[in-house]
Amino acid sequence: MGGPVLTKKGAATRQRIIDAAAAEIRERGVGTTTLDDIGRRSGTGKSQLFHYFPDGKEQLLLAVAQREADRVLDDQQPHLGQLTSWAAWRRWREAVVERYRGQGVHCPLGVLITEIGRHSQAAQAVTAQLLGQWQRQVQTGIEHMQEVGQVSRHLDAERTAGALIAAIQGGVTILMSTGSAEHLESALDLCLDYLRTARPA
Repeated sequence: MGGPVLTKKGAATRQRIIDAAAAEIRERGVGTTTLDDIGRRSGTGKSQLFHYFPDGKEQLLLAVAQREADRVLDDQQPHLGQLTSWAAWRRWREAVVERYRGQGVHCPLGVLITEIGRHSQAAQAVTAQLLGQWQRQVQTGIEHMQEVGQVSRHLDAERTAGALIAAIQGGVTILMSTGSAEHLESALDLCLDYLRTARPA
């Protein structure tokens, strides 16, 4: 269910609540974050929270997840949209690692994927949209490298892009469990090494 039609002020209040919830989840984790915590941080009361999110905490978490999904791609720009040389791919790799290393173990988007995503079609749709957009941009970069003769045209760009995104998500999951970005870096490096070795003979 959606919330009410919002005025400009109401939209700003709703966004403040979402931002506060995301900050609380990053600092404390979703399990210990309560509506009272979010209310204190956003300067809103329980009645306001339920005015903007009448279905309660899960609806708010979904809004946080959508916000974070949008930021995943924004935080990788302009590098993600300019994968036109090996140097550009390296810059993108660094941007991805830095983003997730800075985020630490509490990932609001991880809540979407690992908790509410299992039983919420809306959460699954947000995840699928994000991963699809991300994969297409990586695929565009691979196809460009094929066009300029840096990667073999025999390589399946779509499948390779999908595998690269899966490798990143696996590394991020381990980072959330351990606090270490080592596996994320290794996964990205191996994928980029694979692209480099898939050059035309």
